[in-house]
Amino acid sequence: MERSSKNTKIPTGEIEVIAKKIEILGKCKNILPFEINTDQEVREDLRLEYRFLDLRNEKIHNNIILRSKILKTLRDKMDELNFTEIQTPILANSSPEGARDYLVPSRLNPGEFYALPQAPQQFKQLLMVSGFNKYYQIAPCFRDEDPRADRAPGEFYQLDFEMSFATQEDVFKIIEEVIPYTFKKFTNWKVDEGPFIKIPYKEAMEKYGIDKPDLRNPLIIQDVTEVFKNSEFNAFKNKTIKAIVVPNGAEQGRKFFDKMGEYATTEEVGAKGLAWVKIEKEGLVSGGISKFITDEIKEELQKNYNVKNGDSIFFIADEFEKSQKITGLIRIELGKRLDLIEKNVYKFCFIVDFPMYELSEEGAIDFCHNPFSMPQGGLEALENKDPLDIKAYQYDLVCNGYEMASGAVRNHNPEIMIKAFEIAGYTEEDIKERFGALYNAFQYGTPPHAGAAPGVDRIVMLIANSQNIREIIAFPKNKKARDLLMKAPSQVEKEQLDAVHVKLAVDEK
Repeated sequence: MERSSKNTKIPTGEIEVIAKKIEILGKCKNILPFEINTDQEVREDLRLEYRFLDLRNEKIHNNIILRSKILKTLRDKMDELNFTEIQTPILANSSPEGARDYLVPSRLNPGEFYALPQAPQQFKQLLMVSGFNKYYQIAPCFRDEDPRADRAPGEFYQLDFEMSFATQEDVFKIIEEVIPYTFKKFTNWKVDEGPFIKIPYKEAMEKYGIDKPDLRNPLIIQDVTEVFKNSEFNAFKNKTIKAIVVPNGAEQGRKFFDKMGEYATTEEVGAKGLAWVKIEKEGLVSGGISKFITDEIKEELQKNYNVKNGDSIFFIADEFEKSQKITGLIRIELGKRLDLIEKNVYKFCFIVDFPMYELSEEGAIDFCHNPFSMPQGGLEALENKDPLDIKAYQYDLVCNGYEMASGAVRNHNPEIMIKAFEIAGYTEEDIKERFGALYNAFQYGTPPHAGAAPGVDRIVMLIANSQNIREIIAFPKNKKARDLLMKAPSQVEKEQLDAVHVKLAVDEK
């Protein structure tokens, strides 16, 4: 039979199939719970319950294929850089790394528990002691944290890597080679080239109110506490006052400022109020708290804080740390509502010089970041400085407002390790008990080492231009950390609990 048509634009365009018999191999016995390829919004929990159908959606399907290609690219690049891929245990020991552990009861060791690793932290450091100079793996990590749009509950994956005889700058060079290369391969957006800019933690908090700033947003936070030291405005007295100058912001109507005020006082933000003024194009101060902006204050704002005619200014007054946090959220929201975010670009930066310690909610000294990090100044700093003034060789990679990687120069000296943990309330016996393998290994000559761990899920989410991390994971859990497809978590039989020596405490009420 003669071919009826050809289409040389597709691989199978010259193949014609004449069907003589059709056999249905897999019948659809039920009505679809939702339209698979549709622009209409479908309730997410329903999509996750029928994820095997949801994965047929072209966009979601392509996201999973994209994830596969990105993982291969990351592995190929690390292999090219002479890193050795090594798997580390999933059943491990409990370790204080910033989140709650998932515990697994042991059947063979009654009353004892494994913990799923929050990260392969101790194992990768042990590999450095073992002489594997350049290690990596696509590592599963498990943390009992609340879900967010950019954080999957329970489990996530990271490109975990470590190098011996390496400095902070050596780690940065690896990241600057691997990450832009991967992004460029899968996007036509503009991608920052290394070296990425470095922003000290303190500066990031002062300028952006957050330690993961979105550099696509041009707005900057300024401290104007001194400007208002003699102000009659009671809400500003004895407070830290932060300001955001919005170029050409005076053109916005009253409704915009009222809506921003409503946002500021939401539970999410927590401000008592949001003060603002306009500097009209003619130089007149109007709106908001204009009656408290004297000529002297206006002159100082224009002279020293880059305020121009036609701008608007937003103010937050509160105690120091709270004012930073609130103003940081206001900056992000202003960037969105005013459409100031630069389009089609990935902007990277390193946040450096994190504090080694911070005060816990109870007022005790605690580790701020990774407890296995090297303090800047070494043992001398630990012995002689105020713990809250000690910086660590810790760093984060940030992209478009997302924390994309964390890392550190590791503490390889047992004497420094003991002192660092002692300041946080741990004894040497505590260290031997909780980190015995690491403590013991450090007695046998440990090379200096450093590393980092870019988050795979966030890399894929950013490249896919998705606003929700669940869209790039094949079988994600929902906002309540439930797997609606597999019905997990779930209750188990009493016999299973007995086998692992676990008894449930049931509320008799």
